[in-house]
Amino acid sequence: MHSSDRVRFEKPDLDLLNKNYTVVDTHFHSTYSDGLNRIDKIVERARQLGIGIAITDHNEIRGALEIDQYDDILSIPGIELTVAEGSHLLVYFYEVADLRRFYENEIVPHMGSGVMTSLTLSMEAAIERARRYRCVVIFPHPYCAMYTGVCNAQFSETQRQGLFEMVDGIEAINANNLSKWNLKCAVLGFNLDSAMVGGSDGHSLGHMGRAVTYAECPKTRHDFLNAVLQKSNQVMGKEITFLRKVTSNSLKLRCNLTNYPDLIEKNIRYGRKVLHLKTQAVREQVRRGLEQHLKPRSLRSYFGI
Repeated sequence: MHSSDRVRFEKPDLDLLNKNYTVVDTHFHSTYSDGLNRIDKIVERARQLGIGIAITDHNEIRGALEIDQYDDILSIPGIELTVAEGSHLLVYFYEVADLRRFYENEIVPHMGSGVMTSLTLSMEAAIERARRYRCVVIFPHPYCAMYTGVCNAQFSETQRQGLFEMVDGIEAINANNLSKWNLKCAVLGFNLDSAMVGGSDGHSLGHMGRAVTYAECPKTRHDFLNAVLQKSNQVMGKEITFLRKVTSNSLKLRCNLTNYPDLIEKNIRYGRKVLHLKTQAVREQVRRGLEQHLKPRSLRSYFGI
């Protein structure tokens, strides 16, 4: 496969893709976290579209366990973690039993007051714990408007490079992200030569299938996740409209009302970090300017010596 074919920024023709590929929306939320729809409605829509689905609720697995009971659609067991820094992490499992063990042993002891609050685990610690299980670890929307993507001011360049080496890949297209950020995400994936997936990050049925991951493989979890790891899959998607983004964000806000204190704390912490880095950048710029203009000869002239 030519590298340029791995990511395509266009609305997926699901009827066409389904004829030759296993197609999965690898990022979708249910009412168990901040999604609008119950699992039975999600299943019904996935059937209509003919695609597989990964329920990746925030710090929650009940939706992933429930959809596993439906034998007629392909579901990928998954979860989207919100780590202590406020950034997100997607983890997909080959077996539901491993997802359950991971959640009970590694996540529940580190939960906040609810599924929408941050874990007490740092990003590095969360990845290390996921690596104890057979899974695929992905950074969702690494570039985005806020700190939920790993490419934010809270992590230094050295830290990020270390984190990139710990995971399998990144989400190249997120239909709820902005196009400029998705482009940066795709470039990042190519530069890292990592695994790449695409998902709608859907919070309502109308989002489903707007961004998908597809591979020429049997329609099983094992084969699909192997294709992702082997980088033999492709990603296709298009961002949802502005109006749908507003509706989606309004839904997220309502679901986060009980999480308001945690959100305020994270925003304050992030704001302070950004301000600190900008102040450092200004100081460095001034220092370089002084070094450039106040060279030894200039200094003698300046001080009259």
